[in-house]
Amino acid sequence: MAYDKFTILKSTAVPLSTENVDTDQIIPARFLKATEREGFGDNLFRDWRYDSAGMPKTDFVLNDSTYNGKILVAGKNFGCGSSREHAVWALYDYGFRCVVSSFFADIFKNNCLNIGVLPVTVMPAFAEKLFTAIAADPQTLVEVNLPLQTITLLATGDAESFAINEYKKDNMQHGFDDIDYLINMATEIEGFEAKK
Repeated sequence: MAYDKFTILKSTAVPLSTENVDTDQIIPARFLKATEREGFGDNLFRDWRYDSAGMPKTDFVLNDSTYNGKILVAGKNFGCGSSREHAVWALYDYGFRCVVSSFFADIFKNNCLNIGVLPVTVMPAFAEKLFTAIAADPQTLVEVNLPLQTITLLATGDAESFAINEYKKDNMQHGFDDIDYLINMATEIEGFEAKK
């Protein structure tokens, strides 16, 4: 299994309303030398989280203990810029299992689906509801239901549906990447080969 299975996630959320966050801001290029997925979470938003002396910046949301959870609610056009999958590795390694935004860069969205971070695209008005609810109560719970393809603010019942490719949906529910999917079909593949 490539990553944790994703079915229904109930969690508090971390708000990051900044728009046009690119992958170099998510994980700066100087940290891309590693080829293993572990350890990238330490440098997630590195230049926003820490000053030049390596001290945490108190005004950055990930350094604010008020906010926590497995869901990142992000501003519009999250994950733009270069196509590095390390950005998603960093999000996953930090502990995020879902990113919600009104718009994702296509390559970033596909990388999320391959690595086990569910990208949930919502209407701008619903994104604003999420930001407002989290600001009013940082302990507010958000439910992301992958089988039903819904995201719900549990305190109010406000909900919205989201789209996802059926193949990727099935893979996420099983914790499969593309290679795991093929390995899981080994018996069928061997049977097909035997018939030929």
